[in-house]
Amino acid sequence: MRLLFAGSPAPAVPSLEALLASRHEVVAVLSRPDARVGRGRTLTPSPVAAAARAHGIPVLTPRTLRDDAARAEIAALDVDAAPVVAYGVLVPPDLLAVPRHGWVNLHFSVLPAWRGAAPVQHALMAGDEVTGASTFRLEEGLDTGPVFGTLTEVVRPRDTSGDLLDRLAVAGAELLVRTLDGIEDGALAPVPQPADGVSHAPKLGPEDARVRWWHPAHVVDRRVRGCTPAPGAWTTLPDGARLGLGPVVPVPDVTDLAPGELRATKQEVLVGTGSGAVRLGEVVPTGRRPMTAADWARGARPAAGTVLGVDGRAPSGASAGAVAGEAS
Repeated sequence: MRLLFAGSPAPAVPSLEALLASRHEVVAVLSRPDARVGRGRTLTPSPVAAAARAHGIPVLTPRTLRDDAARAEIAALDVDAAPVVAYGVLVPPDLLAVPRHGWVNLHFSVLPAWRGAAPVQHALMAGDEVTGASTFRLEEGLDTGPVFGTLTEVVRPRDTSGDLLDRLAVAGAELLVRTLDGIEDGALAPVPQPADGVSHAPKLGPEDARVRWWHPAHVVDRRVRGCTPAPGAWTTLPDGARLGLGPVVPVPDVTDLAPGELRATKQEVLVGTGSGAVRLGEVVPTGRRPMTAADWARGARPAAGTVLGVDGRAPSGASAGAVAGEAS
């Protein structure tokens, strides 16, 4: 089949590479416009656009698909299907019917669970033991279209969202190729999603990544891993400066630290939570590079009784147990 591939971030690149190695023909790629990144604010293409150009494939980067010129260009490609992986731009309803077999989306959850922009992060924060990926036909609703196929992936105990997404990106690429093969062969028809089991995974912002130390240790652990590498978990120091946090390790037998209270030794840095404590791993002080928590503490020399996240304390009267129930 003639394909228009739509995708932008690095997790979409394995799908593009898999389609280029398949029996199908990728005639063009649709991606987000180049953006300025880094301290030098260098204009940089998306990972998918860079990969496509390296293969000599034409790349379309309209800021919106409601632009008449962009719509005409897509229609002129005369494609059979448009596979989509994290493209990041809304496809207008009238464009959905332009490819003969529609737009086929690879989504990183087992639908109808975790519809939305951040399914992997939300699955980790919720403590899911199994997640996966789905291919489905795009329609006007958010991730509501009928499903062609699914795969499952076990969530490992120390997975970050980056770890899990890397595995799903590779496995999902194979699922996407099999889906398009089945569509072309006429052997695969999409099945409507069930009405039960729907959950939502909206995009996470910086405030979602703030650690609430009054939550139990296992909830803190899940949130930090779910927000690693993006948007990046964080807390505040007593002077209000942010301290970025890499994955932590629950230490349930340490029970003498109040929520947010920090204890630093030469070997480790512990922080109290709503139940037990966690051991900090990598931290990122404002304006500095990542370092181990022990190295940071040796330089910062936090005073005994230092409390992190004072400006993010639990509401007055809220018990750790009550808030933990909401977060878990």
